[in-house]
Amino acid sequence: MAVAFLVGGFVVSLGLERDGIDPDHAWSIVFWAAVGGIVGSRLLVIFDDWQGFLDRPLAFLLTGSGFIWYGGLVGGFLSVSAYIVRHGLGWLNVVDAVAPALALGHAIGRIGCQVSGDGDWGTPSSLPWAMTYPDAVIGWTTWTQSAGLPLDVRVHPAPVYETLAYCAIFLALWRWREREPRAGSLLWLYLLLSSIARFSVEAIRVEPVIALGLTQAQWFAIFLAFAASVLLALPPGRARLAR
Repeated sequence: MAVAFLVGGFVVSLGLERDGIDPDHAWSIVFWAAVGGIVGSRLLVIFDDWQGFLDRPLAFLLTGSGFIWYGGLVGGFLSVSAYIVRHGLGWLNVVDAVAPALALGHAIGRIGCQVSGDGDWGTPSSLPWAMTYPDAVIGWTTWTQSAGLPLDVRVHPAPVYETLAYCAIFLALWRWREREPRAGSLLWLYLLLSSIARFSVEAIRVEPVIALGLTQAQWFAIFLAFAASVLLALPPGRARLAR
């Protein structure tokens, strides 16, 4: 996570400088993104397992595992937006500078999920790159036992898939940025592409279904993809009203 925030800060500074905004704002933006993101991701974990939180509140608050990306996205969005408004910056210009950093930061963050085994592996697989997570920081033994599977069962390395997907999204956004698109479109495109990626990977992840055969993350992805598509389709004049 620390590497993701550092790299993200550098990418944001490049984007701000390109738009004529003081690049020193980048590190404050990253700081508030980290605060809001971590708080939001932990709150969604608590919401998902309210009884578990009531049983072990201190463990839930202090554990180094169990962060939900969409909770972090919402929390970071709110805290960074507050910073932008407070300092009188152009909202659309700043979020366009942030969008590629979000994709790259997410890619780096999933490397941490992969090496720690943070409970986001995929379903059993016989593919050559399938692997086991016997030393996972959370859930491997419990999941294999509840599923009636051996401890050495090989599964899809879902975090690796996400790292590759978000690296590709970062490159796409960086290329699109060079075309000088209208303000805001980088963020909307990031939300659309990342939602498609997450929805797809979620299909092979071990996650509980909440409604109509879809997981919580897939429902978030559908909502964000729809909203992003609408915003991308708006005429330029109307899209700039949010600036």
